[in-house]
Amino acid sequence: MPTVSVRGVELHYEEKGSGRPVVFLHGVWMSARFFAKQLGPVGERFRAILLDLRGHGRSEKTESGHTIPEYAADLRAFLEALGLRDAVLVGWSMGAFVIWEYVKEFGTEGIAGTVVVDESASDFGWDDWPHGIVTPEMLRDLNEGVQSDRETLIRHFIPLMFKDDVAPEDVEWMAAEMAAPPAGVASAILVDQTLRDYRNDLGKVDVPTLVAFGADEKLLPVAAGVHLVEHLPNARLVVFDDSSHCPFLEEPDRFNAEVIAFVDSLS
Repeated sequence: MPTVSVRGVELHYEEKGSGRPVVFLHGVWMSARFFAKQLGPVGERFRAILLDLRGHGRSEKTESGHTIPEYAADLRAFLEALGLRDAVLVGWSMGAFVIWEYVKEFGTEGIAGTVVVDESASDFGWDDWPHGIVTPEMLRDLNEGVQSDRETLIRHFIPLMFKDDVAPEDVEWMAAEMAAPPAGVASAILVDQTLRDYRNDLGKVDVPTLVAFGADEKLLPVAAGVHLVEHLPNARLVVFDDSSHCPFLEEPDRFNAEVIAFVDSLS
């Protein structure tokens, strides 16, 4: 499995295909494995790349560097190390924050487009933000669960990401991937990403964006996707009727087709 050393950390990634790079960025505690159903189909048309962020999946478990700005800096170094130009960045959940932070810090030079998968401009329930899903008490309890009974927390969270019941064998591999980050890493990035707010930065994303949301609102409301389309300069919303937080796993054929058509439209 390929790895690359950037900024003092070994990052694991998988890739298939050639042509325009399409880089998939996972959510908090997740990994590149969640995009396994995209690697083949997208890799038949483009250069599909699935990246494990620092501390996640099979990447190095560093003690420090677990903030969204650090992950964005890692991403910039990763793109440079692999010589990736005119890339499309696909960010699911926290992965969207990494994209927005990247644009905030480095602009969109070298980025042809972005795909946002089921994420709002902020997860936190700020007083002036109706689409926030995490209260201070909830964040406290989640962090306590990470430190005291992580297995129970993970297995409670997995069903919330899907519209329908999850097969037992899928629960097992997902739980294993989500438990890969050490507890200290898991707590640090959970708190950091939850308290990020990109509402004032969306206008800086001056490249086309595809916004993909699941219609089942166990975690995030579709209205948060509507908000993104209203505030991103060039965005289009696609709603997946049979999905919740993971349309790339719940409706992979349609999801792949939408991503491929979007990347094709950038040519």
